[in-house]
Amino acid sequence: MKWYSKIKFFTIGVLLILGFFSFTSLRLGTKNNLKPNIIVFLVDDMGLMDSSVPFLADDNGLPKAYPLNDFYSTPNIKVLAEEGVRFSNFYAHSVCSPSRTSILTGQNSARHGVTNWIRPEFNNKGTYGPENWNWTGLTKESTTLPKMLKEKGYKTIHVGKAHYGPIGSEGSNPLNLGFDVNIGGSAIGQPGSYYGTDNFGNLKGKKKRAVKGLEEYHGQEMFLTEALTIEAKKSISQAKIERKPFFLQMSHYAVHSPFQSDKRFQENYKNKDVSKKAKAFATLIEGVDKSLGDIVSHIRSLGLGENTILFFVGDNGSDAPLKTENNYGSSFPLKGKKGTHWEGGMRVPFLACWISPDKSNMYQKDISIKKGFVQEQMGTIMDLFPTICDIVSIDIPKRHIIDGFNLKKQLSGKRHAKREEVFLNHYPHKHRSSYFTSLVKENWKVIYHYQIEGQPSYELYNLKVDPFESKNLAEEKPKRLMKMMKILKRELQNKNALYPMNNNRKLEVVIP
Repeated sequence: MKWYSKIKFFTIGVLLILGFFSFTSLRLGTKNNLKPNIIVFLVDDMGLMDSSVPFLADDNGLPKAYPLNDFYSTPNIKVLAEEGVRFSNFYAHSVCSPSRTSILTGQNSARHGVTNWIRPEFNNKGTYGPENWNWTGLTKESTTLPKMLKEKGYKTIHVGKAHYGPIGSEGSNPLNLGFDVNIGGSAIGQPGSYYGTDNFGNLKGKKKRAVKGLEEYHGQEMFLTEALTIEAKKSISQAKIERKPFFLQMSHYAVHSPFQSDKRFQENYKNKDVSKKAKAFATLIEGVDKSLGDIVSHIRSLGLGENTILFFVGDNGSDAPLKTENNYGSSFPLKGKKGTHWEGGMRVPFLACWISPDKSNMYQKDISIKKGFVQEQMGTIMDLFPTICDIVSIDIPKRHIIDGFNLKKQLSGKRHAKREEVFLNHYPHKHRSSYFTSLVKENWKVIYHYQIEGQPSYELYNLKVDPFESKNLAEEKPKRLMKMMKILKRELQNKNALYPMNNNRKLEVVIP
């Protein structure tokens, strides 16, 4: 073979090898460039039973459907649940601002101080609530997840409801909290209207709770859920053009009130024997499901599915406008709903999946998600922060205390042997349930009602044998009650919690 032929074949060989490695690096990603894309798909007021996907498990750990699962239609959530892992015991705080702040900080509400939903216009502490609770919310100085991701080269995108601070505060604008892009997020916690024909609340003389930044859809037959989805897809495409990994907090205003019907899905519920508001709520649920499917399809069309992980979660218990009897209703068979101290107020849907499962992908090898698995070990809203930091190899500042746990083992279908299975929900304010603290530890739950007038009261449940909280064991098991109350008090003290006040007197916990 002549010398130039040898050079020719050598050159071709080198080019083939380089091409192979280029293709492989694009397919698998590298720690230095193609970091995984991350989506937190957050639905407002979506409880554990607000979908056609059964999140509750039977005695064998298999998903068990209940009547409400048959009422809703969420085919896209169902597909992703079958491709990923869902949690049957995933806890959030009982109202929205505390949970949303916990996602961004990894801290329990008793620690970060946002213990109530933030009213945009004034301090809504309640008659006996602590004066100095953190009603002004997050600030530019706060350590937040998007801020740390941005420092790692991520394009950080916020779409939809924010509700991190009141009007005029730094927290009212997600751009102050580490997001590069903010679409529709402000101090408001619900939209003035879901209808583009109402300009999403931007009507003359009626601008209370108006959604900002979607002017191009004003006057159109466009539902808010759809408009936010279109804008989210545009931002994802732009991130690809910029060759940046993206973090998307897709934070729908749905399914919060007002319960306005999404006309795209009205026909599906016209024959249901429920109220007009309940039918409208079901269309809001189905609209969110379509949004999820549209975003997933868009990511796959861009060739980003193998490198994109999605976390789907609700921010508190259900607020569906369904009939309630003996405190059972929109979360049935769980007791209670949004704003209450029972499980229906705090248990939320949570699932995780890779958009396009591929066992050869290096990130999917590192963050393995067990297909179709129901994880029964506790998870909480605080866990997203440390889990995402681990995925991206972010070192959390030592000064920033974390209350959550890394979900990595649990996503793979295993138990996290070292995690503390404790969830504290501290609510020193007025709502459907007022001035209480609850604590779940493994199979037991205690609820402490502060002594606003008279003596404090207690509830104690064994969630293993009574998951629907039908029998209060506080009087029957005084030793267990005392043990749980000591843990509850210790948790509050460790987090420097603020307590209800009566006549300028702090109402601290009384152990029976």
